[in-house]
This record gives sequence, C-alpha cells and structure tokens, in this order.
Amino acid sequence: TDPRQLTPTIMGDMANAACMADGFDNIQKLPDPVPGCPNFRRVPGFKVYCCGQPTIAGFEAALTKVCGDKYPKDGPIIWFNLRQEPDVYVNGEPICARPPGKIGEYAELGNVTRDSAKADEEEFIKVIEGRAKENAGKLKFVDINKAEKEIEVKEVVTLSNVIEGLKAKFPGLVHMRIPVCNSAAPLETDFDILVKTLIGTNINTPVIINDQVGLSRATTGCVAACLFKEFQISASFEGLVETVPGVNLDLLKMDRYKMDPNKDALFRGEFEVIKELVAELKDEGAKNECDKVIDKNGPAKTGGTGIKQLRENIAESKLSYEIMDDAAQVFLKSKIMDNIHKYFYLIAFTAYMRQAAELARSAVSDEDKAKNSLTGGKTAIPGDQLKVNKTFAAFMEEHAVLRGMVEAGKGKLQWERDIPAAALANLESLATTDFKANLGKIIHDIYQTAHTMFADMPQGDHKKRAKYRFASKTLMRILPNNLKGEVEALIEKKSITLDLYEILGQCTWGQGIKA
Repeated sequence: TDPRQLTPTIMGDMANAACMADGFDNIQKLPDPVPGCPNFRRVPGFKVYCCGQPTIAGFEAALTKVCGDKYPKDGPIIWFNLRQEPDVYVNGEPICARPPGKIGEYAELGNVTRDSAKADEEEFIKVIEGRAKENAGKLKFVDINKAEKEIEVKEVVTLSNVIEGLKAKFPGLVHMRIPVCNSAAPLETDFDILVKTLIGTNINTPVIINDQVGLSRATTGCVAACLFKEFQISASFEGLVETVPGVNLDLLKMDRYKMDPNKDALFRGEFEVIKELVAELKDEGAKNECDKVIDKNGPAKTGGTGIKQLRENIAESKLSYEIMDDAAQVFLKSKIMDNIHKYFYLIAFTAYMRQAAELARSAVSDEDKAKNSLTGGKTAIPGDQLKVNKTFAAFMEEHAVLRGMVEAGKGKLQWERDIPAAALANLESLATTDFKANLGKIIHDIYQTAHTMFADMPQGDHKKRAKYRFASKTLMRILPNNLKGEVEALIEKKSITLDLYEILGQCTWGQGIKA
C-alpha cells in the first residue's frame, strides 16, 4: 500500500481554515496570457491543455480558446482539477481553504479524495458566508505572501456550481477532480481515475488540466493524459497508417525518441533506480516514450510550451543541493526523492499504456475486424471504441517488485562529492602525525582539494558556500578521535554548529569548553 493512502488529511476543520487567494502578482510565467486563466497553454502535438486555477470569466475564456472555430462548443471536453484544496469563488475570483500554517507554500494535505474535497467545499462556503456576515459583509483573506486583505462580498459560489453554470454554453463539459500531492507521484488509483474518465473519448477530444498555478501537479497530469492519447494513436491508427503507401512506420514510433547524448546523465534521467526499472520492465521504449512526452510538456528548451521540466528539474535540484545549508538540504533531499518517485511512476504508467495498446490491437473481435477493416486486411479501431481491460493498480500488482524498488532506490544518489582518495590519505596522515602542528597545512590542503573538486562550478557565492561546506565537513571527518568526540557532543547540544571556524575554535582556544 502506498504510505500516502494511510496519511490522514491535514486540511483540518473548515471553521479554522485560512482563506487564501489563488491568484497573485506575477502568477503568469508564460507569454500570450488568456485573461483570467493563468499559464494556459497547449501541449505541442496533443489536444491537451494545462493551466492554473481560472477565474469564472477565465474558465469561459479558456474553453472558448480550446474550441476555436472548429471544435463544437457542445462537444465533449474533459477538465481535470488536480488540487487538494477546496475552492470557492468570491466575486468571480478563486479563494482556497488552507491550514493556517500552510500559506504560500506547497501544501501536501494527505489523503484527500474527490468526495472529501467536495464536502469540504460545501462546508467552506458556509464558513465564508458566516465570516462575511459577522464582518459587515466583508471577507478577510490572505495572499500567498501572508499579507492580509479584505473584500466586500457580492457573490459566493462553489467551484461545483461554477462548472454547472458553464454547462449552459458548453454542455459536453465533464469536470473531474483528482486531488494529487505536489512532489511525489499520484496514487495508482489516481492514474486509474484519469484513464477511466478518458475511456470512450475521441483522439481529438480536448483535455484540460489545472492546479493552482499550472506547475508541477498540472504538468504531471498532462503527461499522463498525453500518454493516454498516445495509447489511442498506437491502438487505433497503426493499421490505418500501414495501408498508406510510402509511409515509413518507424518514423511514427514514439519509443524511438532519442535525447541529446551530450546531456549529463542525470538530465537524461539515468538514475540508478530508473535503470533498474527499465531492466525489470524489459521495455526500454517505455522510458523513451515517457521522456518524449515529458519534453513536450516542459519549457521551450526541450520542445514544449510549459514551465516545469519534470525530469530535468530533478537534476537541477540535485545541483542546488550541495550549496544549501543543512536545514535546506533536508527539505530538498526529500523533494528530489519525491520527484524521482514521480518520474519512476510515469515510466511505469507508460509501460502499462503500451501494454494496453498491444492488448487492444490483438483483442479485436471478428465482428469489429469486419466493421473496421481496411484494404490489405488491417484494422483501425476508432479511438472512442478502445477498451482498457486492466487497471494500472492491477498492472502494478503484477509487477509488485516495482513498489519496493522505488521506495528503496529513490534515494540512491551521490549526495556529496567524493574527495579523491590520495587527497584524503594526505589529510588523514597530517592529522594523525601532529594535528595541532599541522593545522595550517591541513586547512591549506583542504581548500586546495576543494578548489580542484569544485572547478566545474561557476565563480560566485554558490561556489564559495559549497567549498566552505566541504571544508567544514572534511575537517570534521579527519579530526583525531578525542577532538571529534568533543566537537560532536557540542554539536549535539547545539552549543556549536558544523562550521569550519567553530570547529577550529573548539580545537584550538576552546579546549577548556566541554559539552
């Protein structure tokens, strides 16, 4: 069982919830904004769209743009909302409920379900109406920077009722909530809700996915939706394409995608646990196809129109890790491991969808074959008639080893740079011969080693901080045992910190100070 399914929701009672405005200054990160719908964009090559939480007017603007002058406004449109927080609209603007201690940060709210979010929303609107009534018709709320604000309440509507209102103009609109966490993978059952909602839709049915800003959660959902579209293309059109003279089928294979081989291994997603996954699945094409879709959902530098690069962000965070202080490292390490967990699951989901396409192609009945046969004996099943007979949760049950693999392997990264063996032996020799007499040379040699080890980093504060942290940790590592015991005890009591000058002070003039 995924540990997050056992996590109780920490949303808390709506009566104590803080009201936080979803929108904020500089929320728009992309060019060509759609008014009221932050960071709206289309994924290149797919009828899949991504955005932040729209205003009431923003919903209509986004849906109008999606339909354009070709897609019928009464046609099916699937809209997924991936937020855990309940949302209510005050004067047309979205305001969410947050635990009072989770303002302006990524709030992981535990095991929130579609039903619990909806129930919280019904409760939240009553709380808002009550607070406004007690405050002469005005509502106090905060922005993401915790600045307190107040607004005169003219209209309050739940998100559910906003959607119902939109159906007057867009009667085919389906709004599905799948509350997911921010950093780690969605639950296996979350993937299944997405697939179940998309079964029976056409390849050209628009799919729109939002979170608060249009960042990690929405991008993750868009990758999964694009992978479903690829399943439809693979299962539906392979037969059709094979009958077209002169078309090289290999060119259309999604799993032949090749990344720039000059990219660093971490930027290519070649983490140890991912290599283990590919070997276990015996399907290298799954990683290639997943990487292609992630790149299309990323920023312009990897061929996308978006903001978050779900694979390369892991490598970027890892590069930031070594320049952070200890407290920041604890948070970032957890985030990096969560993001590897998400990447692992997206590849596993790709393998599942590829298997589903294979099964859909081979499981066509004689009647359907006759109905959808093409010249040359091939069949092309329309996308809305494709079936998926196995859930992703069942697929993961069949490959249960993967669940343990990701938990054990997501932290298998080299978190610190290795000091060259010869340099370490030299320092240890100086320290054991006569630590105090050699202290000047020890510090000199530590910094000389750091200069070589961090030569690849650009000059600046980051590099200075990385070298200083390395010097502090290396000095601690080579301290003679009697001094090391003293220093460790003082650090334990928080009398000093793991800092080069504080350690030096204790080893020299601070000798009388005991923990």
